[in-house]
Amino acid sequence: MRTDTDMNRLNGPRGWRDTAAHYALLPLRVFLGVTFIYASLDKLTSSSFLKSGGAGSIGDTMHAARDSAAIPALVDLALKAPVGFGYGIALGELAVGIGTLLGLLGRLAALGGALISFSLWMTVSWATTPYYYGNDLAYLMAWLPLILAGAPYLSVDAAWRARRRQRLGGYR
Repeated sequence: MRTDTDMNRLNGPRGWRDTAAHYALLPLRVFLGVTFIYASLDKLTSSSFLKSGGAGSIGDTMHAARDSAAIPALVDLALKAPVGFGYGIALGELAVGIGTLLGLLGRLAALGGALISFSLWMTVSWATTPYYYGNDLAYLMAWLPLILAGAPYLSVDAAWRARRRQRLGGYR
């Protein structure tokens, strides 16, 4: 039989449930941050990706996705300068990954990640059937809690907030 003391240990201000809830978004932040950094480095170090044509290139990928994209105009825009677009995506992923992992401008980083995932869903993975086989929609949905919550713990944002509170004498 559980006592009130046992319940406080489970649910109290320092109970494991509160601690777990407190840090619930941290695994998602780490996963998305590491994944976007890895995706960026994979693109930047690929011998074929950052070329306008050829197997495995950004240009080839865009040409293949053009006719099945939900928004072909986005693909057409990328095809005007495929290598520049490839660098833009790779550097954007790197900035988003670092920002998310460090919790540096967490909401802005998550918004960037959501926009990248949305654009990839609307173009490259739109024709994937059934829809749940494509990963870009899942990534888009994973970014939403981080847009809403930011990076409130174990982050540069939290350190800045604490420092600002300290300077203002505990108010705010």
